[in-house]
Amino acid sequence: MPLITITSGIGCGEMAIARLVTDGLKLELYDDQRLQEEAIKMGISSEDLKSLDEKAPGLFSRLLSHKPQTYLDLMDAVVYEVARRGEGIILGHGAQMLLRDFGCALHVRIYASEPSRIQHLMDRQGMSREAAEKMIHKSDSDRRGFLQFAFHIDWNDPSLYDLIINGDKLAKDSAARLIMEAAQSGEVKACSIAALDAMERLSFLKRVQAAIMKNSLNPLDFHVEVPEKGVVQITGSINPLESKDRLLEAVKAVPGVSDVRSDIVVERIHDI
Repeated sequence: MPLITITSGIGCGEMAIARLVTDGLKLELYDDQRLQEEAIKMGISSEDLKSLDEKAPGLFSRLLSHKPQTYLDLMDAVVYEVARRGEGIILGHGAQMLLRDFGCALHVRIYASEPSRIQHLMDRQGMSREAAEKMIHKSDSDRRGFLQFAFHIDWNDPSLYDLIINGDKLAKDSAARLIMEAAQSGEVKACSIAALDAMERLSFLKRVQAAIMKNSLNPLDFHVEVPEKGVVQITGSINPLESKDRLLEAVKAVPGVSDVRSDIVVERIHDI
């Protein structure tokens, strides 16, 4: 079965299209809510959730506002975790970049003009024209800034996508059929065992990196690898004001870690 990523701005009808595709292909849909559930399964504590701004629209938005690097590591881990299942539809969250090297993933961009998007929000959410326009501009700015910060890319770059759909011309059911046909084409093959294994390792690595960031340790001074399943290799140096033992304990606490191999040197404090 296919693995699909869908990228879109708000008001393009992406959710309705994605649901038609999931129903047609009998796939799981990983929208923001479902990805939040996956993140919680991966170990985000209730204390972490309580410490974040509850007024923000979603878990990922809250993490991005307060702990951007932790957010990126966690988001990457969640996307790789669901992708390693080899099928499903992932909405947003940079999935088109995270899975760009996996030929088994079909990357779709859904586009619509601003007037069309404004009318969509007015009709579906009862918003005024002015409020809809402001929401679209802010959302596009946030998404553009996030992708630039996280991946140094322009989300309008057509090379990021295998299929670009103009929602102004195609009705939602036509767009869904087009995506399903592309996903079932001979060129889009099922993910190999090697690809699924690579996704699993990447998810595991990102969980380890998120744990390190959560404990306020500086990951720039050392390198983390996953040479084999459950094994974490850490090399490099650590600031003398930080604890090597705390670093190792933080890594060992990550679910799935069976062994931690470290070659960490504590830097010396030199007189100035």
